[in-house]
Amino acid sequence: MSTNEGNKFPSGIFLLKDKQGVKEVRTDEYFESKKVVLFALPGAFTPTCSAKHLPGYIKFYQDIKNKGVDIIACMAVNDPHVMRAWGLANEVEEKIDMLSDPDCSVSEALGLDHYFGKVMGRRSRRFAMVIEDNIIKKSFVEEVGAFDVSTAENVLKNL
Repeated sequence: MSTNEGNKFPSGIFLLKDKQGVKEVRTDEYFESKKVVLFALPGAFTPTCSAKHLPGYIKFYQDIKNKGVDIIACMAVNDPHVMRAWGLANEVEEKIDMLSDPDCSVSEALGLDHYFGKVMGRRSRRFAMVIEDNIIKKSFVEEVGAFDVSTAENVLKNL
């Protein structure tokens, strides 16, 4: 698994939709010369993701930024239109980047993809990482179904 601290974040492509439309963002460029808190979850608009995971990063947004973090980003295996809609519904535009991993390729490259059954299919497991200049500095990977270590509170405590 490439999620070990000290490893390079795998090369891949996110899709990001903003006011100008959908654009491809290469992971190598996205994490270059930046300190990024990336948290991932199984899906936008899903129960734990909407009720707990994203709200924690909204609540502690400024505290995390005050620790020298350049970008806070949320990744899910949803299309970029859904990720933007979820971001707008939660008023995170220009705060938290809503990154789409539409084909699960980034999650798979990390070794953090999981088949969640017929309804949700293959998605990302829940995790959070602190990435500095493309290197994974901290990694908080949840057991499937858990929500403990990838919380905003835990990441903040470990910055």
